[in-house]
Amino acid sequence: MHTRFLNGAAPEPAALMLSVSGCRGVVGQTMTPAVAAQFARAFGDWLRERTAIARPTVVIGRDGRAGGLPLRDAAAGALADLGFRVIDVGVATTPTVAVMVEHRAAEGGLVLTASHNPGEWNGLKALALSDGPAGRCRAPAAEDAQRIIDRFRAGDAPARRDGGAIEEDASSAEVHVERVLRAVEAIAPVEKIRAQKFRVVVDSVNASGAAGARLLLERLGCKLTHLHADGSGVFPHPPEPTREHLGELCARVARERADVGFAQDPDADRVAVIDEHGRYIGEEYTLAFAAMAVLPGTHGATVAANLSTSRMIDDIAPQFGGRVLRTAVGEANVAGAMLEARCPIGGEGNGGVIWPAVALIRDSLSAMALTLAALTRDGVSVSSLAARVPGYIIEKRKAPVREGLARRAGEAIAARFADAAIDRQDGVRVDFAPGSRFGGADGAWLHVRASNTEPIMRLIAEAGDADLARALLDEAEGVIARF
Repeated sequence: MHTRFLNGAAPEPAALMLSVSGCRGVVGQTMTPAVAAQFARAFGDWLRERTAIARPTVVIGRDGRAGGLPLRDAAAGALADLGFRVIDVGVATTPTVAVMVEHRAAEGGLVLTASHNPGEWNGLKALALSDGPAGRCRAPAAEDAQRIIDRFRAGDAPARRDGGAIEEDASSAEVHVERVLRAVEAIAPVEKIRAQKFRVVVDSVNASGAAGARLLLERLGCKLTHLHADGSGVFPHPPEPTREHLGELCARVARERADVGFAQDPDADRVAVIDEHGRYIGEEYTLAFAAMAVLPGTHGATVAANLSTSRMIDDIAPQFGGRVLRTAVGEANVAGAMLEARCPIGGEGNGGVIWPAVALIRDSLSAMALTLAALTRDGVSVSSLAARVPGYIIEKRKAPVREGLARRAGEAIAARFADAAIDRQDGVRVDFAPGSRFGGADGAWLHVRASNTEPIMRLIAEAGDADLARALLDEAEGVIARF
């Protein structure tokens, strides 16, 4: 087979992406064993300095995608050369690695994953314990992530130390599932969930979430139809759990007359929900369902969610005397706010639920268990549960912006909508009151922020109807086009 390129030239290799989420690149091009080792050394050097521990312990896992083994070997070897104790948990989800960091009393974790990026990509994500005597494993805060990146870019090789070792631990899925089961018992007794005999269809996209999902749902008494569950890392469809990628799952839920369908992403920190009719109801409902499960047992609780998350959560929290704390986009920002405000639940609207009773990191197993707990306790279907909150329409776009002008473009957006409520903690979020020009009958919001990896602005709008959400994006694009 021959590949043809426009103008006779092959495309440029994808650049190595460095962000608060770690590093990602195309395997064999920008993501190589040498890069993995360099990132692991940078992380290890930062972790040793931060903890002042001579021989820290790091848990390492991978999401199963191609190229992960050589990268894992390089990263684990680099840490062992620094004198670290490395615990290899094999193919494991990002939240499973976080759970194992706490379970094995480690100082940090490394996950070989490129999240929802295509199969030819891979990367490394760092995890570390939060400060304090009862430290929780979480993604490093932005300033710490930047320190790791700075060390990586410097390329300095810390001095080798004796005493490093690599060991294996095959118990990670069991440990994670047991923690979820203990936590969900306080929401709905496990025996009551088991008595429902839920029929569940799960698409694990042949990645790391398969083993934990199977074990959890079997322990919860579900009749499981498991799609793409071999853990091979060979994705049967684009791995991001969005509507256009989940036609097979939706059809299977309807054909099996299942109660619910779940779609995990490759490192299983996100999950999308399919209702009993085989309808994709979206990732935004994942956090809504989790909040509906957890909040009835609280009063006056704070729920943390980022600025791009649906305001369904703003409708739910007050029903239980709670409030919503909005944060900048990024799991680390949400987790940090949750620690500070002692939130019992939080997350992001991309299907990422953070349930501190299990882990201070997005976790698809927690999200699935909480959804089943809510269905059990309230005795309703997924579609009925979804109908309890107003349905909003979210629209998303990308708009090009010249390098260095993103901040000016954001300020122009704020000036254009100066009569609305403005939040500048992460780009510009504009909230429109009901009855205002862009608010419609139910109110609306627009969030515009610069990409960390591309010369674009990310635009997201939510309103009571699609036309209004699109009109907001049109207005924003018109402003950004001047830059």
